[in-house]
Amino acid sequence: MSESIRFVDLIQSRIDGFFDARASILVSIADELSPIAAFSRDFLSGGKRFRALFCFWGWQAVRTAGDEPGEDAAVTAGGPLDAVVSVASALELFHAAALVHDDLIDNSDTRRGAPSAHRRFERLHDQEGWQGSGAAFGTGAATLLGDYLLILSDELFDEGLTQTVSAAARRSARAEFNRMRLDVTAGQYLDIFEEIGWAGRPDADQLARAERVIVYKSAKYSIESPLLIGASLAGATVGQLDALRRFGLPLGIAYQLRDDLLGVFGDAEVTGKPSGDDLREGKRTVLIALTRQAVPAGARATLDELLGDPDLTPQQIQTLQMTIRDSGAVEKVERMIADNVASAIEALDEAPIGPAARAQLRELAVTVTRRAS
Repeated sequence: MSESIRFVDLIQSRIDGFFDARASILVSIADELSPIAAFSRDFLSGGKRFRALFCFWGWQAVRTAGDEPGEDAAVTAGGPLDAVVSVASALELFHAAALVHDDLIDNSDTRRGAPSAHRRFERLHDQEGWQGSGAAFGTGAATLLGDYLLILSDELFDEGLTQTVSAAARRSARAEFNRMRLDVTAGQYLDIFEEIGWAGRPDADQLARAERVIVYKSAKYSIESPLLIGASLAGATVGQLDALRRFGLPLGIAYQLRDDLLGVFGDAEVTGKPSGDDLREGKRTVLIALTRQAVPAGARATLDELLGDPDLTPQQIQTLQMTIRDSGAVEKVERMIADNVASAIEALDEAPIGPAARAQLRELAVTVTRRAS
């Protein structure tokens, strides 16, 4: 995936240059704003760049649709690629903003093995000996950091659109970006609602409700929307967009199902989050819904009592993990992942897109659903 590696390098360069320019504006206002600039850069350094890559290969899929198998899909910096780099970088900024806000909502202490944004600001408060509550300052400052990243994301997205020749492509990409932001906000609300509203809903509905959260909080914005935005920049037809939707949505579902397994069983040294973090946060995932369906009433009551307790002990985490494993829910989720990947690949094989991009998207499909972090 040499093209992907080169594109990721271009993304990092674009983000760094963009932050440099905006940091100078912040510091010109007041030196006290320098942590906003520094923490922004930290949160956008490295990462898997999945959203950027799906945007790029969505663009390539349409741009090279008439190529013969084996033709080189390589591109060089400048021209249309600059627009894709800016737009894909904007998606990475949006993702970073979502993570900052998500960690606030979930009261998470860590992100990618380092302190989460609100914990960084809280630590800064304590180190400087400022007055008032460090926790309150951390919450307020991190909220504003997330908002700042959202503002920059929109600004960078618009810069990319100005580099796009076709007015129709600009309209299509902007419409998908706007819908993506609405969907993920709705999905995030549904996620936190399920943590407090599940008890008032029929048990039989909980799996469907958990699947709805997956679609709107993660699947669309992680894979489907980046694909469609990139394809739109290349002037995709309705048929091409529909084909990429049929590929992107089931793959996005599989991606989040893998994430749910990692949130319960992942190795903290690899994921950068404490093992069992989703259990402490009380996430009502598909994994939990399947577990509740399978276990007897006593085990279900224990699961419901412990799930969402932020002070779960390592022993209690292990007990919950054992309950989930013994219920057969892990195997069911693995089958769901496999089935969704198979549906995605079938749609990809039938899509009217470039052969080189098809091969790269197939490889990405494996990468995002078999990852350990």
